Amino acid sequence: MDDWDAHKSELEALNCKVVVAGSVDSAWHAQEIADGVSFPIAQGVSREQGDSVGAFWEQDRKFIQPAEFILAKDGTVRGSSYSAGPLGRLDAADAIKLITFWESKK
Repeated sequence: MDDWDAHKSELEALNCKVVVAGSVDSAWHAQEIADGVSFPIAQGVSREQGDSVGAFWEQDRKFIQPAEFILAKDGTVRGSSYSAGPLGRLDAADAIKLITFWESKK
């Protein structure tokens, strides 16, 4: 999440609102993470909430694997990334490249 925070000014220059993150962690652990970044971290995300966005639920360890979305100004999903493990997450630099590409096609 530090990566997204480090690229905040570049995202804002593209007129993008920066990240909101959700965690299955308890309030104190989510707050510990939130204290290190400038965007909100929701806590206590449930399996049902993860299911509603199509995230993969890790049954053995009881948590949601990352599901990441880029939303258009009207709230529609413009891009998404789902992961079933530690690889394949969307990083801020790639999101910036993707958004810049979309903007260049307008």
